[in-house]
Amino acid sequence: MTFGNDDSRQAMGRSVTPDQIELFEKEFASRPLNRLMQNAVTQTPVDDVALDRRVLTGTDHSVSHHLDDWKATNQKQSGRCWMFAGLNLLRVGAARKLGVKDFEFSQNHLMWWDKFERANHFLEAVIETSDRDVDDRTVAYLLADPISDGGQWNMFVALVARHGLVPKSAMPETDSSSATRAMNRALKTLLRQGARDLRLRAADGAGAQRERKREVLAAVHRVLSIHLGTPPQRFLWQWEDKDKAFHRDGWLTPAEFAASYVQLPLDEYVCLVHDPRESSPVGRTFTVEYLGNIVDAPPVVYLNVPMELMKRLAMDAIVGGEPVWFGCDVEKMMRADAGVWDAALFDYAAVYDTPFTMDKAARLLHCDTQMTHAMLFTGVDVVDGSARRWRVENSWGEDRADKGFWTMNDSWFGEHVFEIAVRRSALPPELAEALGRPPIVLPAWDPMGALAA
Repeated sequence: MTFGNDDSRQAMGRSVTPDQIELFEKEFASRPLNRLMQNAVTQTPVDDVALDRRVLTGTDHSVSHHLDDWKATNQKQSGRCWMFAGLNLLRVGAARKLGVKDFEFSQNHLMWWDKFERANHFLEAVIETSDRDVDDRTVAYLLADPISDGGQWNMFVALVARHGLVPKSAMPETDSSSATRAMNRALKTLLRQGARDLRLRAADGAGAQRERKREVLAAVHRVLSIHLGTPPQRFLWQWEDKDKAFHRDGWLTPAEFAASYVQLPLDEYVCLVHDPRESSPVGRTFTVEYLGNIVDAPPVVYLNVPMELMKRLAMDAIVGGEPVWFGCDVEKMMRADAGVWDAALFDYAAVYDTPFTMDKAARLLHCDTQMTHAMLFTGVDVVDGSARRWRVENSWGEDRADKGFWTMNDSWFGEHVFEIAVRRSALPPELAEALGRPPIVLPAWDPMGALAA
């Protein structure tokens, strides 16, 4: 092949050439800083090199308002953070009513029902879209991850409303609830196989599809019961309080247990998000197509608000004595061993001699961020009426940070927190009114539909 004509020169412009590579190598070698960073990063994790120790050592872990007086939980090798965060919020009031220092609702029980309901939700979506090509973008999105561990606040509320709660003793953890990969692998194949069959039976009518859906759900039920155990329909609830006094509440259903020991009005909570994209107006509600876990449950709805309002509402709730559920992009600017988040914790620009200039909106638009994790705010450091740092209950066990409680500097909140759940009554009147308007429907693949996992 020759490269003498105009077309060939254009091709060289589109392709990487030996001359370009040689130039890049000379430029790299000509800068002593590059060689220094190469020597450092080839021998040391880049985060250790990029760490700004002034930020790390300058982060005080104390806060002016501190709620937690309990042990951190551990989701282990599962993506149940959203569920743990929700149950951690509810266990505060339950422990107080029970008169115990530490208490946990069964995360395994709620996950069993989430998986089963989500399988049904997925199969209904397949039936609804069975007239589309399999490579239709929505169909492909549904098939890409038919049943993950992740979730959203509204999905948590829907589960509690539909299936109640039980104490951890009534349905303890299993190997698969703590490490979900093998179970999820089986469920995903089973559901994709079911999707194939439902699409093939579309021409045979709704009856044929519904019968096949029943068969798939029966198989899902078996898989979940084998991996996670069988959810109790009733259980005997008795306990010893912190003063060694014995109590017995008798035989309860999950619904009766939730009614007795959930001390917060979950149906009064709304989910606020900070979505700074130009296409997402402040003061409007949003929902995401096919986002959810229970068919016919209230949809997952977000209200887009300014970041400063989100911070103030979270601060006010904590000062008022109530922890706050929130979702974020957890691994950005995170130092896990110290349990610290700060927006400037690592100076990657100095290591790579390259600026990183995308703001939050650009990161959303260009797939560089989304909500990946949910946790609980349990403290805030207030200075002159504003939050300076936040105390966070994570669900990654007690071996990091302050026995599982992390510190978030306020700079990180603005850049990487996406949503919080707060009481409707805390909203300004104009935003409370906006909740009643029809939501803007975003496509299934929009980043605001990401599930915290």
